[in-house]
Amino acid sequence: MTSSSRAAAPTVVVTGLGATTPVGGDVASTWEGLLAGRSGVRSLTQEWASELPVQFAASAAVEPSEMLDRVEARKLDRTQQFALIAAREAWQDAGSPSVDPERLAVSIATGIGGALTLLGQWDIYRESGPRRVSPHTIPMLMPNGPAAVVGLELKARAGVHTPVSACASGAEAVAQGLQMIRSGRADIVVVGGTEACIHPLPLAAFAAMRALSKRNDNPPAASRPWDTERDGFVFGEGAGVLVLETAEHAQARGARVYAEVAGAGITADGHHIAQPDPEGKGATRAMRMALDDAGDSPSDVVHINAHGTSTPQGDLAEALAIRTALGDAAAHVAVTSTKSMTGHLLGAAGAVESIACVLALNERIVPPTINLDSLDAEVQLDIVAGQARKLSADRFPGAVALNNSFGFGGHNVALAFRSTS
Repeated sequence: MTSSSRAAAPTVVVTGLGATTPVGGDVASTWEGLLAGRSGVRSLTQEWASELPVQFAASAAVEPSEMLDRVEARKLDRTQQFALIAAREAWQDAGSPSVDPERLAVSIATGIGGALTLLGQWDIYRESGPRRVSPHTIPMLMPNGPAAVVGLELKARAGVHTPVSACASGAEAVAQGLQMIRSGRADIVVVGGTEACIHPLPLAAFAAMRALSKRNDNPPAASRPWDTERDGFVFGEGAGVLVLETAEHAQARGARVYAEVAGAGITADGHHIAQPDPEGKGATRAMRMALDDAGDSPSDVVHINAHGTSTPQGDLAEALAIRTALGDAAAHVAVTSTKSMTGHLLGAAGAVESIACVLALNERIVPPTINLDSLDAEVQLDIVAGQARKLSADRFPGAVALNNSFGFGGHNVALAFRSTS
């Protein structure tokens, strides 16, 4: 975005947050858990888990059945349940704004979609025949199901969308919401991501790729971004949702503003279906694009919530990308990976981590990276390890935080958030 077009575009702000994660069943408990350095990774208790090479995951802290009506939940895939729970919290947090439905949009992403429904209904088909397959199967398994459910809940008519770009999906939904408001399509866009696929097949498949940690003896310590002993990511589930709106619309209704969504950068590696570009070129461009879109410079950045999955190659590629994108300013940026506590929520990761970025700016404190006992010498970044860290007050307001999200297929999304207080 050029300086002239940026000046003409409306300012976009965050006015509502909602989440259900492995660390907590809502935003407050999730944020408290992140600041406390509490792991949401647990051993799996299902009988089928004993047959797998990886027998743990970051399961939701609160079952959706505890938060939804039984009849309502029966017609929803688990991804849809999570999305609806997070969207309801975010909408209420935003003050349940009154808005023309034709000026309200939704962008809720997922990386895998309703795979639990697909796999479960296939089992029913094989065991009991076609007549026992649920009539709700298609609406439950379709990837756009979570966005559709949230859109129907809120009566959104400006558009309901579902970005699918693997582990960058949730962040891309935020970027799409930003673009929709800037383009004039909507005054409010409910954005986020959801994932629920803790099942033997995906776990076995990711393990076969050697992508997952195999620390069955100590699951809470399995996700260890940038540590010399890291051995893969931890599979997780949950959802995060944010309410975005024009600053003018928020001001007119007296809404609380958490932060500004200042910019977004989206690139592709063109390198490999599952491995990052080892030089991090696509990630570097995404961060630079986000800052340029925001009209900010590397010296404005005080914090990065990194993709930081705990994979041997991915962590180093991202560290190199951060150093390249920010130059000398990188030495003064507090970097963390909340995946060390939540595990990797795949299509929901970018949304949940956007919430963490927004709260870090709003409360001027960065959650720690846990399980970082021995920092890889090649990282060369200021990692917030062990304990949460306060951000210097002299950088506010106007301080910028970046959220990085990268996905299989070479998808890269960087989001720039700016403090407003």
